[in-house]
Amino acid sequence: MNRVICVPPELIPQYLSPGVDYISMYRSAGRQGVSSVGTSIQRKVQRSGILPDVRTWDFSTFALAVSAADLAVARATSADGWTRVIDLTVALVDPEPFRQIVRKLQVMLRFLTGDFWHLTFIEGADAPPFSLAPKVFEADCVSLLSGGVDSLVGAIDATNMGWKPLFVSQIAKGDARTQRRYALRLGARERYLQWNHNIKLVHPTERSTRGRSIVFFAFAAIAASAISGVDRVNVFVPENGFISLNIPLNPGRAGSLSTKTTHPVFMERLQEVWTELGLRGRLMRPYSFKTKGEIICECRDVDLLMELVGDSTSCGRYGYYKYTHCGRCVPCLVRRSSFLRAGVEDPTERYHFPTLRLAGRENGANDIGAVAAAVLRYREHGVRRLTSGQLAFANSADRAEYEGVVARGIEELGQLLEHAEVF
Repeated sequence: MNRVICVPPELIPQYLSPGVDYISMYRSAGRQGVSSVGTSIQRKVQRSGILPDVRTWDFSTFALAVSAADLAVARATSADGWTRVIDLTVALVDPEPFRQIVRKLQVMLRFLTGDFWHLTFIEGADAPPFSLAPKVFEADCVSLLSGGVDSLVGAIDATNMGWKPLFVSQIAKGDARTQRRYALRLGARERYLQWNHNIKLVHPTERSTRGRSIVFFAFAAIAASAISGVDRVNVFVPENGFISLNIPLNPGRAGSLSTKTTHPVFMERLQEVWTELGLRGRLMRPYSFKTKGEIICECRDVDLLMELVGDSTSCGRYGYYKYTHCGRCVPCLVRRSSFLRAGVEDPTERYHFPTLRLAGRENGANDIGAVAAAVLRYREHGVRRLTSGQLAFANSADRAEYEGVVARGIEELGQLLEHAEVF
């Protein structure tokens, strides 16, 4: 079992037990051997004029602790080289509501990261930030703005439908400038929040980052708490259904080996947690049954989309190639296929691997073979050979919709491979 303790610096013991990850919450402990998380969030929330209630703030504290633990504990040292057992202690302002739903939280995290989580909540956390100049945002909903294609389409569509979103971004290296550009271009200068988890570990990090989305949702919950005039605040999560489901392309990618950051099951469990805690956000997935190509085709302002989308980020290995799209991972292949489906020229400035046809003994990112095998399996045996067991969570009507989006998404990838003469 891997122990992680995430508390304010004054609660970290003088003697650090071997094998335990100590992470200082919101403030640096200034001590050797102690990591930190969220060191800029209190100040930035205070400057924004948002006054989050205790439960919303505690959820954000919990989410930051989960993300830090996800990065702190290496998978390679686990029994099977992947599945971890993480014993996480988190200090909250009011831990009792979280203790009452601890089982739901553990099940939610089990699905998200594929690990076994044991959660302990104690008192002693920093209180929510207080501002002498609380701000009233001229907004009526929240929309996640990641810097990717889907979030850009979602931002454009929501704006064109008459919504006034409070856009929220979680800073990822290489994306910060693009995120700000999108918000400003959509006229949301006064309706934009851009925050960072600021995780700083004293040792190398785990790179699988299966729990990364929970902080993004925590930031959205804080934003939702700032919107007045409605009891429940719509939180738009613009992600195409094909990527949200992330159906394994082969048996070796089953379970948490495929990311679940916006999977319907995770989203449903997160909503249950928010409802139990009394958080005001209502998670909305407008593109649940759309492929990436379809949402580009149906965007309410294609001209604006094409003006901006070239700077968007899709790559699952973006940081591995000096912040350039690799061109051959699954998200890159879905990106490339979506522009082909929409009948527009791919505006991406550069792919590290511009061609999909392999030449010689090339190294690096390459999901082309797995995608090609999945396309052939779908064409020979139908969509249920791919989705077998993966859609058991859905009712019969939704299952048919999900099967449809998987089939069309696979076909978009097939068209890309045919266009590139991979087959």
